[in-house]
Amino acid sequence: MPTTLSLRSCKKLNRKKVISLSKEHNTMTSTGREILHKMKVKAGLSSSASGDTGKGKSKMSKHITHGYHTVEGKSNHAMEDYVVSDFKQVHDKELGLFAIFDGHLGHDVASYLQTHLFDNILKEHDFWTDTESAIRRAYRATDAEILENAIALGKGGSTAVTAILINGQKLVVANVGDSRAVMCKNGVAKQLSVDHEPSREKGMIESRGGFVSNIPGDVPRVDGQLAVARAFGNKSLKIHLSSEPDMSEQMIHNDIEFLILASDGIWKVMSNQEAVDCIKHIKDAHSAAKNLVEEALSRKSKDDISCIVVRFR
Repeated sequence: MPTTLSLRSCKKLNRKKVISLSKEHNTMTSTGREILHKMKVKAGLSSSASGDTGKGKSKMSKHITHGYHTVEGKSNHAMEDYVVSDFKQVHDKELGLFAIFDGHLGHDVASYLQTHLFDNILKEHDFWTDTESAIRRAYRATDAEILENAIALGKGGSTAVTAILINGQKLVVANVGDSRAVMCKNGVAKQLSVDHEPSREKGMIESRGGFVSNIPGDVPRVDGQLAVARAFGNKSLKIHLSSEPDMSEQMIHNDIEFLILASDGIWKVMSNQEAVDCIKHIKDAHSAAKNLVEEALSRKSKDDISCIVVRFR
């Protein structure tokens, strides 16, 4: 996190729209935005700006590195993806905190998750002793906060995939929606998250009084609107949606090579194994993330794309 400016202040500053009346004032505001962007990159935070990029490494395990890259899609809306990619010291332990938040119907919910979800997880009293239960409660509590602030945050929502690396040894992954976590083990792709597609969760949606549309030429949608069955926010649909995460744990042994976290802008055009094969020979995590994004673009992906790569060796 930035040491001289709070994340909340960063968000407020990043949203200011200044109409400059002079060339000098334009230069000053441009410089301010550049400084703000550099501070957020240093803190491992990427917001809704096309081409955000960053990298870092573990202080506890020097061979563990991470990098991320984002690019705005060709849709008729501003970038709605937010990213966290950073290491954090907590007492005598080190946590790798990695996440992709893919917003829909606006970016405010994804932005809220970027600045609040990990804090809420780490505030849970049993995070160190029962990590899975702590994460589940924090997901529910954060969704409740979002719904309570729906007037300010809007009617939209966000998917989430989070990965917490504890002391470089244990990885805990949680997700709602279709942003995905994929691990490379001895060159073979292993998906650690679950794609929450409406057709997959039709029974649950119908049991809550909703329905899943299946119109030819379109993807299945909850109540004919949302293309994911689990998400944060979406107050008008929440009675038919869940924010309960699927979770998995993975010990990091020598056969684990790297982890990919990415929004569906990649997974719409690449299989898990294709993504792994695309970058398995790239040792620099940041270069790998950028290469994966560029490959998705070359395959005509039109959605916003965000990608994090964590290399373990």
